[in-house]
Amino acid sequence: MNGHFKSAFWTSLLVLGGITAVSAHARPASSGVAAGKLQPQQRGAALPLPTTVNDFFQPGQQPQPTTIEGDPYQQMYSSIYNCANCHKVDEAFDDRVMGPFNTWSTSMMAHSARDVIWQAALAISNTESSMSGEYCIRCHAPQSWAAGLSTTGDLSNFTDPEHFEGVSCHMCHRVVDPIADIENPVEDNDILQALVNAGTYPDDPGNGRFIFDPVDTRRGPEDDWGVNMHGADILVSPHHNESTHCASCHDLHNPLMSENPDGSHSLNAYDSAHPTQSPHDMMPEQLTYSEWLNSDFADGGVNFPDGRFGGDHPTGTMQSCQDCHMPKQYGASCIFWYVDGIGLSPDIPDHSFVGANTWVLRSVHDMWDPNDTGLNDEALDRMSAQTESFLQSASDMDLVELEDELSVTVTNWTGHKLPTGFPEGRRMWLNVRFFDDEGTQMQENGWYDFDTGDSLLDDTKVYEIKLGLDAEMATLTGLPVGETKSLTLANTIIKDNRIPPAGFSNAAYESFKGEPVGYSYADLQHWDETIYDIPTDAIAAQVTLYYQTTSKEYIEYLRDNSPPDEKGGPSIGQIAYDQWVMHGRSAPVAMDSQVIYFGKSKITGDANGDGYVGVDDLLAVIQSWGLCIACDGDLNRDGRADVNDLLIVIANWDGQG
Repeated sequence: MNGHFKSAFWTSLLVLGGITAVSAHARPASSGVAAGKLQPQQRGAALPLPTTVNDFFQPGQQPQPTTIEGDPYQQMYSSIYNCANCHKVDEAFDDRVMGPFNTWSTSMMAHSARDVIWQAALAISNTESSMSGEYCIRCHAPQSWAAGLSTTGDLSNFTDPEHFEGVSCHMCHRVVDPIADIENPVEDNDILQALVNAGTYPDDPGNGRFIFDPVDTRRGPEDDWGVNMHGADILVSPHHNESTHCASCHDLHNPLMSENPDGSHSLNAYDSAHPTQSPHDMMPEQLTYSEWLNSDFADGGVNFPDGRFGGDHPTGTMQSCQDCHMPKQYGASCIFWYVDGIGLSPDIPDHSFVGANTWVLRSVHDMWDPNDTGLNDEALDRMSAQTESFLQSASDMDLVELEDELSVTVTNWTGHKLPTGFPEGRRMWLNVRFFDDEGTQMQENGWYDFDTGDSLLDDTKVYEIKLGLDAEMATLTGLPVGETKSLTLANTIIKDNRIPPAGFSNAAYESFKGEPVGYSYADLQHWDETIYDIPTDAIAAQVTLYYQTTSKEYIEYLRDNSPPDEKGGPSIGQIAYDQWVMHGRSAPVAMDSQVIYFGKSKITGDANGDGYVGVDDLLAVIQSWGLCIACDGDLNRDGRADVNDLLIVIANWDGQG
């Protein structure tokens, strides 16, 4: 790769959306409140909708705010290597958790603006609703948004690699708690009061309603830093340990729409801010923070004796987003750990921000200069393994034979719906394969082809959310009624059977529009059961819970609906599709996989089912040796007969029924 970017990719970025620049971010006239909804005759069926930056205005800090003293805004831009100089892995003390830079650089937070899936979705959004990309840039490139680079609604102002740094060190560590608290830095009071005086204080979190310090400071939760080597003031901020810190970008609604009395959503008047600015009156998009807020995790926490989450957490009780996604580790956050007053700590937060994106980081590494991303093959392999392990910790699966039926129960152990977040392309499903006594597959539910990305999922349970257009919106846009993959235009939810977290209640979830749609869960239910008929002569089944980040249906939507490249090169949607193919078609990850044998002896170690554990069972394991499904020797149901199964026989020797 020459320079900072591959030429076709960089060219496509410069022309995304093709939107004319608008004077952005000024609060609309008449205090920014729309007088009402558009009348049908004012709306045209042609796209894009004639929206402006005013339609996407959000309270909170606005771009390039002056300081309290009236001095110019102090930019957040600083080479990532300025932070890396001190906050990196110390080769003399080889512990990766010592390097916040090293772990952050392998996170999707770091590369949220380089994410080619997002860039394709951004380009399409601008073809559907003018200037809608400005709203997206808030969270995917917040420091560039704060610098005023989103005024075109696309990425054409992003002319430097630093503009694509995503959710950067400087952005997060300048964020101010929106709620005044005596434990917060005293400087915060003036920042909050200035927003109140300007009429832009955000009453609700979410929607990218940032509050950040106009002055270059370093905020964080630690109060034992000893020596300040930053050249900027350090302010102790408990807010950085709180889930509300994450709410800004992980609770999102569409401000183009307002809720009607019947629960439907309609477009607001154009060129005006949302009439109430209450997210609860808008069309929901992704509600991860609200899902957490209305769970047991937010109400005292959930304890995990098995330590599946939290790293070196002292109690194992998970409460905040940070507890799971920034687990505590022993180490240091600075290479000067050996200096008196700095030292090592048992609770350094891992800045990997591990989540559920299984492939886009490899795309970033393929398309961008490693000198700008900080990525390398070793780090990517480590993050892939960490992501897969995290996904496998998110749920438990139980299989039970019920006469001629198989019961499969999936339990959600995350602090939000499973899956959660971005609604398009993400899904979980059950793959069930039945076998006869010769190990031949008889039937498969939830078929997926790893070579092509094709699937047949109508005969199984798929956990997902589907958005749609009602008749009114279809008329206005010229698009068909029903399911849509457009986040910008969707005004109804067709399906949402994602599994809620522990502590779920229907009333609480209805209060923030997070209730199940086309499905039902009882209060406190955070699991789901699916029943399959067992075919005649089937003696075993292998059940796998798969998760996929980007479905073939969604990537084809991006490819087919992305605007053409003005220079004649591939569209950003085509580039996204090609990357998807190149990196394994977003290969599904097995979150859990088990084998169940039907009608077998329940005696542990009895491989041949004769009611006794002895030499014949050792021989049964040896005869089945190797990979096998529905074989006698696979006692621990891991799909193979091996030493572990021999040990099970020995441990239960002479056992009888």
